[in-house]
Amino acid sequence: MSKNGTAKTNQILPGLGLSIGVAIIAKLLALLLPKLGGATIAILLGIILGNTIFKQPILAQGTKFSESRLLEYSVVLLGFTVTFQTISQMGLKGLCFIILIMVTVILGTYFIGRKLGFNEKMALMMAGGNAVCGSSAIGAIAPSIEANDEEKGQIITLVNLLGTIMMLTLPFLGIALYGNDLLGKSALLGGTLQSVGQVVAGASLISPETVQFSMLFKITRIIFLVVVVFSFEQKVRRSGTVSAQVTKKKFPIPWYVMGFLVICIVNSFFPLPNILNQTAHIISTWFETIALAAIGLRLDFRKFLKEGPRFLIYGLSVGVVQTLAAILFIFLLKL
Repeated sequence: MSKNGTAKTNQILPGLGLSIGVAIIAKLLALLLPKLGGATIAILLGIILGNTIFKQPILAQGTKFSESRLLEYSVVLLGFTVTFQTISQMGLKGLCFIILIMVTVILGTYFIGRKLGFNEKMALMMAGGNAVCGSSAIGAIAPSIEANDEEKGQIITLVNLLGTIMMLTLPFLGIALYGNDLLGKSALLGGTLQSVGQVVAGASLISPETVQFSMLFKITRIIFLVVVVFSFEQKVRRSGTVSAQVTKKKFPIPWYVMGFLVICIVNSFFPLPNILNQTAHIISTWFETIALAAIGLRLDFRKFLKEGPRFLIYGLSVGVVQTLAAILFIFLLKL
């Protein structure tokens, strides 16, 4: 290994080790508190520890790696447990639900943002972040509309705050509204929560089956990221707020979504051995728990308090729109 590679590994190890440690403790506590589950305990324990004891900068690289990479690997491995037969249970109604909720969130978020005095680019980033996949969507949209780094950082903070609040509340709302209806609960979580991690964490509060089906709704949203990025770029181009020539961006669909789809296709046409599927599930579950511990460790409440009341009003308003729209469309489509 090169010196640069060794240095990078050394930077990652402290935070990665802490995330693994929190995940192990969470798994052990889950034996005493089985209704909560290891994933839920991991993120809650991470939030407590990250905002009290473990604030050291040396942990940042490792927790970021755990939050992003391990969760991405977990999503890819999820493909071993999903086939087209599973996806078909979401059905045409499920696809219509995703399109309706995304259009409603984008239009509603943009309108609210402009009314509250946010500029066009910030409103578009907020719309895309909430409608598609949180920070990842904002990262793809920002260069397309030539948003500056400060605006991008503010919106990412706001989307993460909103996602965290919804992640900890929507599972209980889903249980109250839909009881044992797996599709209804999965549509509510997978159709509204901002990031992949928040979908996994929120659905983990209910059941492993809810995680699986919520991710189908979530991945469908992510696939539409290409359309959203292109549409937003055209909108700001027509308004004259971007230059005529915008640098070509990389393909906006994340690699882990493509990986999930490839494995899902293989698993659908060439059923894989049970031992492989079971092993993938176990590894995926551990990666997921470690990633959720890291998400909790990285959640800094001080950043949210700095943004001021206007940002909080914007976030809460968008959250209400998302939730009410999801409940309405689930009812109308009879999911």
